Amino acid sequence: MSDAVSDPAPEHSALRAVDLTMAYDRRVVGRNLSVDIPHGEFTVIIGPNACGKSTLLRSLSRLLTPAEGTVLLDGRDIHRMRAREVATRLGLLPQSAIAPPGITVFDLVRRGRYPHQSILSRWSDSDERSVREALAATRMTELADRDVDELSGGQRQRAWVAMVLAQESPVLLLDEPTTFLDISHQLALMELFAELNRTAGRTVVAVLHDINHAARYAGHLIVMSEGRIVAEGKPVDVLTGPLLAQVFGVDAVIVEDPLNGGPLVVTAHPGRDRATGAPERTAGRT
Repeated sequence: MSDAVSDPAPEHSALRAVDLTMAYDRRVVGRNLSVDIPHGEFTVIIGPNACGKSTLLRSLSRLLTPAEGTVLLDGRDIHRMRAREVATRLGLLPQSAIAPPGITVFDLVRRGRYPHQSILSRWSDSDERSVREALAATRMTELADRDVDELSGGQRQRAWVAMVLAQESPVLLLDEPTTFLDISHQLALMELFAELNRTAGRTVVAVLHDINHAARYAGHLIVMSEGRIVAEGKPVDVLTGPLLAQVFGVDAVIVEDPLNGGPLVVTAHPGRDRATGAPERTAGRT
């Protein structure tokens, strides 16, 4: 049976969700959700906790089978594709990944090459080079021989990112990739993802909590609330005070980012500064 569909994804779309109903057992997270992930773009998904961001990412990766609807990868029903074929096209960094006990960083990262292996194939110079480059890109080369369970939370996160990079899939799905990382490593990884998008043409989709990281790095922004997509487009068009009030329940001022000219979000907390009595303000992380 052919896995072609009568309503193919548009040429600009790498991933497409059509009329998804997403659920865990009987608990429905979102209904009738449709979205196009632009090909070759850096897309960021933001929204409050428990709004369905990670569930959407799991559905797009086929880790979660939708109760209703279809997910298309390059115009084909992702659930009718072989697992190895999907893995060569799409790499996923899930939340809270757990490594097998006693595995080294190098051995974890080399697992990213499994989709490119077969029963008859041998470990190649190309496989070795991909793993070494992924370790270098995530600043993990010096920790390659360490057991993953000996690492800090941030180091473990970078090891998992390296594994996904070694997979060398043209589509990357990243669920909160900067979790546990200090600001230096957060920025280093975000720059790495942006570079992969710019120079290698990879389609990158990331779920982020930091609105200003989303504003700075996203070419396409998706805003979710209560299992629905409430806005999408370029960050400069999407991020407005009324939208942030609606979705996050905060007052916000949008100013120009002095580094790239894009939007920079300054939010006011519900409380007041104890010293001045003025509303407390901070950069836009929710």
